[in-house]
This record gives sequence, C-alpha cells and structure tokens, in this order.
Amino acid sequence: MFKVGVIGCGNMGEAIIKGIIEKGGIPSTQIVVSDINKERVNQIVNRYNVAGTGSNRKVVEMSEIIILSVKPKDLEKTLSPVKSFFSEDKVIVSVLAGTKIQKIKNIIGENIPVVRVMPNTPAIVGEGAIGISFDSIMDNNRKKEIEDLFRSLGLVVVVDESLMDVITGLSGSGPAYVFSFIDALAQGGVKGGLSYKDALDLAVQTVLGAAKLLKESGEHPSILRDKVSSPAGTTIYGLHALEKGAFRNCVINAVEEATKRSKELSE
Repeated sequence: MFKVGVIGCGNMGEAIIKGIIEKGGIPSTQIVVSDINKERVNQIVNRYNVAGTGSNRKVVEMSEIIILSVKPKDLEKTLSPVKSFFSEDKVIVSVLAGTKIQKIKNIIGENIPVVRVMPNTPAIVGEGAIGISFDSIMDNNRKKEIEDLFRSLGLVVVVDESLMDVITGLSGSGPAYVFSFIDALAQGGVKGGLSYKDALDLAVQTVLGAAKLLKESGEHPSILRDKVSSPAGTTIYGLHALEKGAFRNCVINAVEEATKRSKELSE
C-alpha cells in the first residue's frame, strides 16, 4: 500500500510529488504515480524514485490519498473505469480547475470523501498560493492531514467551496498577471536604455523584494506605497500614470473576469 497516489503527471502533478517528498515528510517509497503518457511516468519515476504504473486502477486500489491531476475534460473517462475501486477509507483530492466536489461524487459515489484544491504554478518552486475546500463528510484529522500535505507547496487557505472560483481568478490565474506586469516593468526599463536582461533582473527582484517586505512587515500595501512616495518625487508621478491608465481597475477586472469564467466552467 502507498500513502499517496497521483493520477496525472503534468507540471502540477510533478510539483505536488516534488513538494510532498521534499517538504511534506512523505518518502518517495510511499508514492505511486500514473499517467496516460508512459514516457512521462518513467521520467517521474527516475527523477523522484517513486513507484510508477500505467494503471489508474492500481493507483486507486493501492493508495490511501488519491490526487487527481488531469485535465478537467478528462474527468469522466479517468474516474468512471475505476469508480468501483474507491472505498470510504480513501480520499480523493482534485486539483481540477472549475470542477465541483459534487461532480466528482456523482461519478465515484456519495460516501467517498472528496477534497477540492486550487493550487497555482509557483507551487512548482514551493511558493504556491493554494485554496482548499473539504467535503462535508471529511473528519478533522483527515482535513489536517491534507492541509499539512499541501503546505509543503506554499500558503494554504481553507475556504467554503463557493469561494473557490474567486481563488481561481485571484491566485490561480494571478501568476499570469504578475508575469505580464514584470515584463511590462522590464520593457519600461528597456525604453529608458537598459538591456532587457538587466531590466528583467531588476524587475523580478523588485517584485520579489516588494512581496517579501509586504509579507514580513505586516503593514497594509497602501502604507508601504505611501512610504515610497515622496512629495513631488518620481514615484508619485509614476503612480499617477498608473492611475490614469486605470491600472488597479484593470487588475480588479481581471480577477473578476477569471472568476466569472471559472464559474462558467463549473456549471
């Protein structure tokens, strides 16, 4: 028997495997993986020394916690052939965007505990922002176990499932917004005469440093922003340009639109 089984070894599946081995306290010998791509399974087995199989049935049968990391469109064809091998002592953890807990239970049965998780791509480097919603039949000990497992990938926030679409729009899609901002910041440096490499290095470190300062200081973002903004100085002029471009409004709209789309996908 294995502690954790992972069905789907894409980028997120690999991030979860890497995180729970390196920081989650689960040895590689307690993990088994499967994927439709046999070459990918072999890569993961060789890279992390986990067990591998081409059979989803074996993963379900042999694992206590089954992490489902396939494309949402593949949910039905992945779970339906193995639904009879689930039992009440197992837990299925889904990282499928826009896929409600009830949709999974409709396939595998009402008595199987289901957890819905929304990680983001920085989980690959152990800096994820992760939303978790629990099935109502989950007991507290099992909830803590799942929370601790995903804390190996970054920050964990437990919310009601009704808020998972907002988490998808904010932290799930958020890295793309940040990457776009970093690139724009760097391009501004290029316009001023910097090489793109130097500008990008400075932009990345600026965002990284600002985020760390905000997290460690515990101060409100507006307070830290005002501390940088000297009267009639360069920063307030730059901030005014952002306001003229409706920067904050655009970001709020981005979260709102991504949330809306997540809700559409889950219907």
